[in-house]
Amino acid sequence: MIEPIYSPAADRYDRGMQYRRSGKSGLLMSALSLGFWHNFGSISNFQNCKEMMHCAFDNGITCFDLANNYGPLYGTAEETFGRLMDVSMHSYRDEMFITTKAGYDMWPGPYGNWGSRKYLMASLDQSLKRMHLEYVDLFYSHRYDPETPLEETLQTLVDIVRQGKALYVGISRWPDEAAKFAYQYLKERDVSCLCYQGKHNMLVRDDNAINLAAEHGAGYVGFSPLEQGLLTNKYLNGIPDGSRMFRKEHLTSDRLTPELLQKIKALNNLAEQRGETLARMALAWVLSNPKVTSVIIGTSSVAQMQDNLQVLKSAPFSEDELLRINEILK
Repeated sequence: MIEPIYSPAADRYDRGMQYRRSGKSGLLMSALSLGFWHNFGSISNFQNCKEMMHCAFDNGITCFDLANNYGPLYGTAEETFGRLMDVSMHSYRDEMFITTKAGYDMWPGPYGNWGSRKYLMASLDQSLKRMHLEYVDLFYSHRYDPETPLEETLQTLVDIVRQGKALYVGISRWPDEAAKFAYQYLKERDVSCLCYQGKHNMLVRDDNAINLAAEHGAGYVGFSPLEQGLLTNKYLNGIPDGSRMFRKEHLTSDRLTPELLQKIKALNNLAEQRGETLARMALAWVLSNPKVTSVIIGTSSVAQMQDNLQVLKSAPFSEDELLRINEILK
């Protein structure tokens, strides 16, 4: 049976998605970005990937977050994205804001890691081929490299924009002092840093990076808003079979201490009082900061994505609720 040609929802920009300005730029980003970190690789079902992509786009998500080493295996999330472009998304390229990154180990030898000009240029060229794109909207330096001169890494970002391989550049997980240098260096060369990407959620806060980005006119994109599933109801009553913690996949059982479990249960009680799930409240908490431009969700199914999208209907937090959250987490 031949599948019908994908036609996105005509009301996709009227379904409640928020669009937030990234720093002092002219760019608006969808408040939710779809992350390709761990559910779009070679081991994932392509039909499921396609359905999640279509669901995201149909509901106004325009930002799609990738990196060279996303999969698993490395590079395969970008390959899946390339297939999606070919199969159904190519006609909507100009409605999409597509990002990728380089900075972690990607291939053997001294030139497949960190922040050298050779690695970043080569990696982006490979990413574009895998993604079937002529350019990305945003290219990030995925991590700070303590060995490569900052000027080399940052000048490479400048040149990537000037070569037309990316429209904007950003940095991810850079320490404060290096980030300050990056913001100034890029600004002086008329290629301002569009976004800082960092890990921010109720359990792991990134307030310094958020404030620093805002001070320098950059947006902030947060990842892991649910802290690998800890900020959901998944682990309230033990470790379920098949869960990320059960598989020891970036999350191990020693993380779930009795003290942390008590905090999660208290947060879950508050979420129930608000009439929402803990996951939805955790997402709403991240988005309650006006300095946060977008938050990356990593879903494994359409149902999970639809649940995440409900955050757009969440009520604002009262002062009392914010005080209670801080009291729980202190």
